[in-house]
Amino acid sequence: MALQDVPDGHFATIVTHLEMLEKPKLPVAESRLTLAHWPDPDVDDYLALFRKVGEPWLWISRLLMAQSDLRTILDDAAVEIFLVRDAAEPVGFIELDFRQPRECEIAFFGLVPALNGQGHGRWMMNQALDRAWRDGIDRVWLHTCTQDSPRALPFYQRSGFRIFKQQAGMMADPRLMGHMPRTAAPHVPILQSNV
Repeated sequence: MALQDVPDGHFATIVTHLEMLEKPKLPVAESRLTLAHWPDPDVDDYLALFRKVGEPWLWISRLLMAQSDLRTILDDAAVEIFLVRDAAEPVGFIELDFRQPRECEIAFFGLVPALNGQGHGRWMMNQALDRAWRDGIDRVWLHTCTQDSPRALPFYQRSGFRIFKQQAGMMADPRLMGHMPRTAAPHVPILQSNV
């Protein structure tokens, strides 16, 4: 095995891509949470929820994107966003991307940390798959990485997804760039030798 040093200010990650080629039989799942279509969300509201859900896992992609580019995605009719609420409180979201013909990418899928591990994820996945598998769709896919919850990959596999590719890489640590607090994702060590 060839090992490569991770430079200061970076972390290594393995991204796992998963797909399903037919809709699975979905187990019954209930939740007190509700789901509603969130058309054309305000960029600031979207990013606030993105942070609330993704900061523990170092979700950074949308935070680094120019707001005009994000607005283009959010306004695209082929991108559907669903807001998850606990009573009136936004606590998660599902983002389905239909921009590739005959495919749906579950681009984002997440809940605030306080609700993880309570069975809401199964209900959310059922909601996502019910909306992703529609006429003309032959493939639904998503990806996860080693910064995500250790329960994510097995959960996706139990949901019927199969791994089709893995990639390894490194990225600059957003906590050291000021995009996230240093307390975000405590399970990912901060590599900074000059401190």
